[in-house]
Amino acid sequence: MELDIPTIIMLAIVALVIITLVKTVRIVPQRSAFIVERLGKYAKTLEAGFHILIPFIDKVSYQHTLKEEAIDVPSQACVTKDNIQVVVNGVIYLQVIDPKLASYGISDYRYAGIQLAQTTLRSVVGKIDLDKTFEERESINVQVVQALDEAAKPWGVKVMRYEIADIELPATILDALEKQMRAERERRATVAESEGERQAKINVSEGQKQETINLSEAEKLRQINEAEGKAREIEMIATATAEGIRRVAEAINLEGGKDAVNLRVAEQYVREFGKLAKENNTMILPAEFADIGGAVAAITRTLDSAKK
Repeated sequence: MELDIPTIIMLAIVALVIITLVKTVRIVPQRSAFIVERLGKYAKTLEAGFHILIPFIDKVSYQHTLKEEAIDVPSQACVTKDNIQVVVNGVIYLQVIDPKLASYGISDYRYAGIQLAQTTLRSVVGKIDLDKTFEERESINVQVVQALDEAAKPWGVKVMRYEIADIELPATILDALEKQMRAERERRATVAESEGERQAKINVSEGQKQETINLSEAEKLRQINEAEGKAREIEMIATATAEGIRRVAEAINLEGGKDAVNLRVAEQYVREFGKLAKENNTMILPAEFADIGGAVAAITRTLDSAKK
């Protein structure tokens, strides 16, 4: 079916109108920015919303998202300070702050960020030993972010953070680390066992010490009690003796008391000589034995003198 000339012209006009509308009307999504060039030169930045452009004169040259982007940094080999090669990969988080600089400050800020992250990571890892590589991940991340953020300012890009995803070690190093960890665990077990034995010995010695102290305290109390008992006994005997002597003295002063004393002394006198005669073959008699009354009188006079 052949089209006549008026139909062709009409279709061309419709197509031109559609193209003109497409070139004129632009809707920018939320958290996005479009860079408009007018006749090849930067004109303006379109933010989220509805916009009308001059057809065939204005052109949207760059489209940027203002959201934070997570960009994978490929694995790379890094050499530590103690000359051990490790393979490190990570993730870098970027955000476009200035769409104009992101368009004209660098051709591809994502690629540049990845390359700079790899270069900075190699430099940072090369300054620390292998052991600290695992311990200081946070420090490594901070240093990489600081270097990237400073370099990305002319690009209109903000480096939010960098995270090391994984660190791969050679098989020989992994085996050596495993042996080192096993030795460390054995050392800790030995130390813990020795500490337990030491504490047990301390506990036993403390128990023996406390037992000795308790026994000595008990012995001390026993001796004190015995001494107090003996002192009390001596005191009671002395008191009883004194009381007996006092009563004897009082009895002597009563009527007939001296006669009773004389009789008692005579009895004791005779009894003692009787014992002496039983215990010895040879008997010694005093010169005044014949006069027992005189002896008793002499003893009585002695008692009276002592009383006075």
